[in-house]
Amino acid sequence: MKRHIRWLIFSSLGAAAAIGGFGCLGSESDDTTTTVSELSLGDALPGTNAATFAAAKANFGETETQADGLGPIFNERSCSACHSVGATGGAGQNIERRYGTLTNGVFNGLGATGGSLRQLFGIGGFTPSPGLNCQSGVDANPAPGATIFAGRVTTPVFGAGLVELIPDATIQAIAAAQPAAIRGVANFDTIHLTDGPFVRGQSRVARFGWKAVHASVTDFAADAYLNEMGITTTSCVGGSVVSDFATENRANRAATNAVINGCPDDDVPGVDDDFAAENNNCRGGLTAVQDDVSNFAFFMRNSAAPPRGIDNSNGRGLTEFNREGCAGCHVTTTFTVNINGRSASFQPFSDFLTHDMGTLGDMIGVNDGDSVTATRRMRTAPLWGVRFRNGLLHDARTSDKGAAIQAHAGGTNGQGSAAAAAFNAATSAQRSDLLLFLSSL
Repeated sequence: MKRHIRWLIFSSLGAAAAIGGFGCLGSESDDTTTTVSELSLGDALPGTNAATFAAAKANFGETETQADGLGPIFNERSCSACHSVGATGGAGQNIERRYGTLTNGVFNGLGATGGSLRQLFGIGGFTPSPGLNCQSGVDANPAPGATIFAGRVTTPVFGAGLVELIPDATIQAIAAAQPAAIRGVANFDTIHLTDGPFVRGQSRVARFGWKAVHASVTDFAADAYLNEMGITTTSCVGGSVVSDFATENRANRAATNAVINGCPDDDVPGVDDDFAAENNNCRGGLTAVQDDVSNFAFFMRNSAAPPRGIDNSNGRGLTEFNREGCAGCHVTTTFTVNINGRSASFQPFSDFLTHDMGTLGDMIGVNDGDSVTATRRMRTAPLWGVRFRNGLLHDARTSDKGAAIQAHAGGTNGQGSAAAAAFNAATSAQRSDLLLFLSSL
C-alpha cells in the first residue's frame, strides 16, 4: 500500500455565485473581490494556504510506479504528465483514445472489453509472490468489435474550483435564455465522494470533461486516478466505505480480460489505496477522502484561472465575437463566486452545457444506450487560457484558431454551424480582429 504526503484536505468552500439578475446564494466573509486576471498562470487562488498548495501540487506531479499500484493498464504515470502545457495543471499533449459502436442508433461503449476508454500501456510482467508470474496485458488496437474511434486531448484544470461553485440554477438559466437553435443540454451527475459543500448522492449539473461528466473536482480526481493511472481507491462517507473507484480496468484482449492463474490486479493485490480498510473501515462515522485524491482535488480546486492578455483589437474582436454568434455558447458572462473567504470574479467563456456539434462531435456516448444525437454532444470548451493552448478542439487537430472556428461547421445538426458560416463570411479585417481577441484570452 503506497503512501503520499498525508494532508487529507477537507475543503471548506462557500458556495455562492451570481449571474446577471439571477441572484446570489450564501454570504461573503469579506468584501474583497479578486479578479482572476490579476494572477499568473499556475498560481494559487488568493487565500489558499501556500504550504498546503505546494504539497498538493507536488503530489499532483509525482510519478507513480508499479510499487505504488500503477496499472495493470494505464495512460500515464502522473497527473502532471497529462496536465502540463503552460504550467502544471494545463492542457496535455496526450490524446486519450475512445471507442465504441452504434447499432440501430444506440451507442455501446463496449464496457465488457474495457471501453470506452482505451489505456495505452500495461505494466507487463510482475511477480506478486514467489513462483507467481503474471502479465498485465495491453489493450488491443483496434479494440475488438469497435466501429467508432475518437481522440480527446487533456483539458486544463486552471480555475476548476471556481467553475465547481457555479450554481446549477445559473447554468440552467443560461440554457433557458439561449435560442432554441443553439440551446444547450445540462448533464447531471450524482456526487460520489462527500467533500467540501458536496454530498454523496447529491445530483448536480456536470461541468467537467469534454462530455460534461463530472460535477465535483474530487470525483473527477478519483475517476482520473483510476482510469488514467489504474490506481484504485476507497474513501469514507459517514462511516461507510465508498468503493466506487476501487474496480481495476482490464485489458480488452480476450485472453487478459480476467484474473488468470491466480494473478491479482497488479503487484499490490486488492485495492491499491484502501483508505477505508487502513482506517478500520471508516470507524466512528468518519467522512474522509483518500489522501492522494484529496490532494489532487485541493490542487485543482485552488488553482487560479488563466490570466487575460492584451486585446490588440481594441475591443473590435469582442464585438465580432458577439456578431458572429460565438457568444451564444461561449457566453461572455462574468461569474462571481465566494471561495476561500473571498469574492472572485471570472469569465471562462463557456456555458458548461453540452451542444449537438453535428459532424464535429466525437460520436462517443457517455452511457450505453445513448442516442446518436447524444453522442454528438460536446461540452462548450471554456476559452479562458486558449492563448496557452497548442492543440485546439477536442482532438487537438489544429493549433490554428481560425481553422478551429471553421471546424464548427458540423452540418445541419451542428449547433456551431451558423457561427462557422458567419466567420467564413466575415471580412479579413473582421476575422483578424476576432483572432486578436481570442489571442488575449
